[in-house]
Amino acid sequence: MMQRITIVGTGLIGSSIGLALRAAGFEGDIHGVDASRAEYLAALNRGAINEEKFDPYGERIGVRDADLVILAVPVLAIKDWMKRLAPMLGPHQLVTDVGSTKLEIAELARELFNKPGTARFLPGHPMAGKESGGATLAEPFLFVRAMWLFTPIASDTSPLEQEWREWVGKFGARTMDLDAARHDELCAWVSHLPQMLSTALAALLEDKFGDAPEIAAVGGRALRETTRLGASPYSMWRDVAMTNTAPIADTLLALEQRLMHVRENLRTPELREEFQRANRFRSRQPQK
Repeated sequence: MMQRITIVGTGLIGSSIGLALRAAGFEGDIHGVDASRAEYLAALNRGAINEEKFDPYGERIGVRDADLVILAVPVLAIKDWMKRLAPMLGPHQLVTDVGSTKLEIAELARELFNKPGTARFLPGHPMAGKESGGATLAEPFLFVRAMWLFTPIASDTSPLEQEWREWVGKFGARTMDLDAARHDELCAWVSHLPQMLSTALAALLEDKFGDAPEIAAVGGRALRETTRLGASPYSMWRDVAMTNTAPIADTLLALEQRLMHVRENLRTPELREEFQRANRFRSRQPQK
């Protein structure tokens, strides 16, 4: 039974996990590890963690004594932490992550974990978040009705893995297991492509109109919705682009071709058919 959890990365997702654990009834210790003292203190003040010892590398306290270590940092930092943790932890411990891409993490986990004498590793990805990060924006109910994806690398499930899955369920999240490559392909289409599209559109409008007051006056809900993700910082998406490059590039090429098709059919019945296909897809999506 888990008594001590360490969250590496006390930003939006890490702190929301800490708050969700408390809201779900977890009574053990939650230790936070963050390179930023300000972010660590914000998580502490919010009640997402309860240790009062700043330890940016988790070497003195935290990871060595944790039943569960949650890596809530960008993907490349997750891989660095995996390499650091592997020789420090034992078979009585579990490591999981919240990275937005999974194939590179799963491949590294097969090398470093889930072997005799080593800790277990369960790759994970909660499909939840905001355009901005930080512990001050964390919410205990961020994961309610969200999909929490797992890409297991072991054929069996350890007691700690099962317990962590149960806690995720207590957060109000739904869960699904996927192959890591399939995860990255799907997320490229439903998450990474929308981000790149919104970013490109917002950047294009910035180049075309800048701070022209007419844009603020004329642009309405459609503009706000389609450029909402354009507010996301590069720091949140750099690692996604670097670790899921080929699938994202494939989706962008497909979109380029589709936009060309739309452009070439602005005055033909094919445009109506394109709208009909779009309407059918949209009608099948859950409406909040």
